[in-house]
Amino acid sequence: MPTTTDARPAGLDALLAPRSIAVIGASPRAGSMGHSVFSNLIEFGYTGRAYPVHPTAAAVKSVRAYRSVADIPEAVDLAIVVIPRNRVLEAVESCGAAGVRGLITITAGFREVGGDGVQLEQQLVERVRHFGMRMVGPNCMGIVNANPAVAMNGTFAPVMPPFGHAAFVSQSGALGLSVLDYAREFGIGISQFVSIGNSPDVSATDLLEHWEHDDSVRVVLMYVENFGDPRRFLQVASRITKKKPVIVVKSGRSQAGARAASSHTGALAANDAAVDAMLTQAGVLRAASIEELFDMAMGFGVASRPRSRRTAVLTNAGGPGILAADALETEGLDLVELSPATVEALRPLFPAEASIRNPLDMIASATPAGYKAALTAFLADPNIDAVVPIFIPPFGVRAEDVAEAIVSAAATCPEKPMLAVLMGREGLPQGRTELNSNGIPAYIFPESAARALNVLNRQREWEQRSAAHAAPLAVDRAAAEHIVHNAMSNGREQLTQQECMALLRAYGVPVADVRLVAHVDALVAAGDAVGYPLVMKLASPDITHKTDVGGVRVGIESAAQLQDAYADMLARVRTTAPDARIDGVVLQRMVSGGRETIVGVSHDPRFGALLMFGLGGVFVEALRDVVFRVAPIDEAQARDMIRGIRGARVLRGMRGAAACDESALADALCRIGQLAHDFPTIAELDINPLLALSTGVVAVDARVRLERPNA
Repeated sequence: MPTTTDARPAGLDALLAPRSIAVIGASPRAGSMGHSVFSNLIEFGYTGRAYPVHPTAAAVKSVRAYRSVADIPEAVDLAIVVIPRNRVLEAVESCGAAGVRGLITITAGFREVGGDGVQLEQQLVERVRHFGMRMVGPNCMGIVNANPAVAMNGTFAPVMPPFGHAAFVSQSGALGLSVLDYAREFGIGISQFVSIGNSPDVSATDLLEHWEHDDSVRVVLMYVENFGDPRRFLQVASRITKKKPVIVVKSGRSQAGARAASSHTGALAANDAAVDAMLTQAGVLRAASIEELFDMAMGFGVASRPRSRRTAVLTNAGGPGILAADALETEGLDLVELSPATVEALRPLFPAEASIRNPLDMIASATPAGYKAALTAFLADPNIDAVVPIFIPPFGVRAEDVAEAIVSAAATCPEKPMLAVLMGREGLPQGRTELNSNGIPAYIFPESAARALNVLNRQREWEQRSAAHAAPLAVDRAAAEHIVHNAMSNGREQLTQQECMALLRAYGVPVADVRLVAHVDALVAAGDAVGYPLVMKLASPDITHKTDVGGVRVGIESAAQLQDAYADMLARVRTTAPDARIDGVVLQRMVSGGRETIVGVSHDPRFGALLMFGLGGVFVEALRDVVFRVAPIDEAQARDMIRGIRGARVLRGMRGAAACDESALADALCRIGQLAHDFPTIAELDINPLLALSTGVVAVDARVRLERPNA
């Protein structure tokens, strides 16, 4: 029977930093996966005790083998399972009985293949939880802990990345192989790497929460195909990103990618708008590709973070300097003017007629000494908080020497970061190594450096920002409940126009008063009561987009125009939608001025209520200038939404037009977000337009569709 030892690692520590490991399926046959996993533990110097488990072999890699985990003379912390799937459940039972605390199930053939694989995975998880174990996998690559104190390569990948301060979690094992190769090639230090596979037990969010308290992890990198429980991820990531940057590549953006994600890990791919909203709210830095992710990760290797977006560029070639300026501006960085003192310090380095400005082109004859002098002057300039030196090796100047000059200049002002660009292959590895080892990330292209510098600033700005807190607002929830309950008890999914407006009014959103006219005999009296000019809209539970059938008339100035418009509208609607039910028309006093915006709500089965904002009107679907957030939101998040659309300048006022009331807009967004959060039965809500005026806002038209929970 195995014996236990005191102070054994528990929880995720048993997976990430075990003191003993059993490899179930370790094989003496070279080329097998079991042989590769056990060999990696031995050859990369795992500091704990490793036990091969094989039914017949006497030894593997000259280490005594055991027939089962129960025969090992101690209770091991971690078991790595590399056997056919039909033997996995039996092996897990043995591990649980023997006191194993963590499992890495590399074996595939579970939920990702569908069919009986789904049930098999459920049985696997039941056994894991019965014994109180934690499991990574199945269908995964394994775990690497590159800390020399552990030195665990518990994968089948024949590479160990250099030790550093980045933790990486990947939902794709094959991608993990590339990640480890890339990390080694470019000198990106990895603390821990975890391939989670199907992740029915340990999730990416679990690892994120664990790494929050791990001082060896300073930046978290993630490749995910789904988030499991998005609401929990939002909560955890929002807290952790205030301390450590989290960079995510989320695949499945396209329909084809979403289908591939589903077939790959059995994940139901989420709406990408919902994903983007959640990551933005959580302060997570989203990368579009693995290449971008590593560009960003390298940036966090700087010796110090920038204090602002004020940036300077130094180059020995005009073209790369122009490219860098374009890229920096695109990324929202400021190329500032050099101070007079900096210009005077630089003048002796250039001909009298030279133009000394930012970006500064020292031309191809620039020497390492020139780089050091110019960079030292840049770093001393109070207008500059970050510098991007660019070097293309001309004849007779070595990249290694320029790299040393850059390092020497950086030492004169260590509180200001530099992100270098070494373009060209001659001396590139040596130069990059010199720079990276001194806290100066080195890139091949200016665009990569610009991208990294942007995310460094975004992280600083996020950490300085107060944590989000969507405090409940004063609303009439009882009135809203009555409206919703009344419609649902009558079997209606669509609220009437009057009900929509009453629902918004209950939550404090200003609305334009409406009057339903069910019969032509009441039309003129209703028009006189509302007042001219007015708007007339069709009232029909079967027609959502009224403009498509001629069901909206604006600018009606008199009773005669109202009667003519009414007759024409009904004739057109009965022609274009002959089967539609018509309840009459709705009259509204015409509201003039302001800017048309749209506010919408949709319900995602995993993310919950999603709030949308953008420029409104009839072109919203064509322009798609909208942003999303997960409801509820606070005022700061609402203002981010308003400022986050491409057409934000329109709301700030253009060509003499008055600026819209941003505070009133933000308040309306917060109230609609709370409404959506309070009533999950609201499947869809559109306010189009919500007129943004110079003072206040007013909802002019709205539609609400209800849906029973779990319908």
